[in-house]
Amino acid sequence: MLHTYHFPTTILFGIGALEALPGRLRSKPPAPVLLVTDRGLVEAGLCARVEAVIERAGRDVVRFDAVHPNPVEADVVAGAARYREAGCAEIVALGGGSPMDTAKVIGVLATHDGALLDFDALRGGDARIVRPLPPLHAIPTTAGTGSEVGRSAVVVAQATGRKTIVFHPRLMPATAVLDPALTVGLPPHLTAATGFDALTHAVEAYLARGHHPMADAIALGAVEFVARHLPVAVAHGDDLDARGGMLVAATMGATAFQKGLGAVHALAHPLSNHYGTHHGLANALLLPGVLAWQLEHRRAAFSDDLLRRYERLARIWEPDARAEDLPAILARFRADLGLAGRLAAAGVQPEDVPQLAAEAYGDPCRPENPIDLGRDDLAAIYRAVLAA
Repeated sequence: MLHTYHFPTTILFGIGALEALPGRLRSKPPAPVLLVTDRGLVEAGLCARVEAVIERAGRDVVRFDAVHPNPVEADVVAGAARYREAGCAEIVALGGGSPMDTAKVIGVLATHDGALLDFDALRGGDARIVRPLPPLHAIPTTAGTGSEVGRSAVVVAQATGRKTIVFHPRLMPATAVLDPALTVGLPPHLTAATGFDALTHAVEAYLARGHHPMADAIALGAVEFVARHLPVAVAHGDDLDARGGMLVAATMGATAFQKGLGAVHALAHPLSNHYGTHHGLANALLLPGVLAWQLEHRRAAFSDDLLRRYERLARIWEPDARAEDLPAILARFRADLGLAGRLAAAGVQPEDVPQLAAEAYGDPCRPENPIDLGRDDLAAIYRAVLAA
């Protein structure tokens, strides 16, 4: 059986890595750079900091900061128009997953005819991405999504009101700038939530179906980084070693999930769609419960290998742990980070469960789960987590 592996993004890591960004800009003769970010980072002064670095290298910067926390189609349409009008040739994305996803789709719409839904991966839209995309340079200010090394973007389509996945290897950024100093101002709660996103990527990738030994090794390394660095980053936000460790963990987690994700992400996505739940928090609310439910109700479907994987993850925290201990270990880790542990905190009501389960069943992450789960199973997991 043929397996294809991808690890092409150039990563610049370290305190002051931002200063190396101009050396990665490619357009010749120099053309304006579109800087995609959000208003929060403008107000925090990080946008001006990045602009100054680029402008000192003699490049013009065109700012686009109209990015929603969950990007919508209007964001990418407006950004693509700004890119074309200004004669840009490259894109720099500054922020968390939202600016990075927006920047990726801006690159598609700026160079291809068509609307967002024409590029929907679930409708075969990747086949429509046939032209080179603008070089994208990603600067994460959170340590969670790992979008700086990802090949996909998620944007809410106007016609459907649902998240649309755009996927293609050309969406992968050319450069990822991992500068711990740029994440120091992230509040403890967001540090914890984004960090749990990185953790969930790594855990689900390690447990996902498929054969990808390199992704498995990277996933385990990412979990180890999160276990070591996230509590410190939450408690001591100015600890640059911990902040750097979490940036690496997020990048590793996203690199690993080219293998796949699973039911946690399938169940988390509808929470963001319907309640605006932060994606990292949605993962935190679900991860221990999803793993616990599968152990209790689908134990017969567990292979010996899957049980060993649960055990190996658990032993990152507790050397003598068993497979059965993993959900409780993750729940304690979540609580120690100060994250809510009840799904009701997201606003979910029991009567919402059938619709949420139907959407989770249709999510592309669900088939990657190591155990087959039907709509009724997904509904039962929602209810179990609600009742916990």
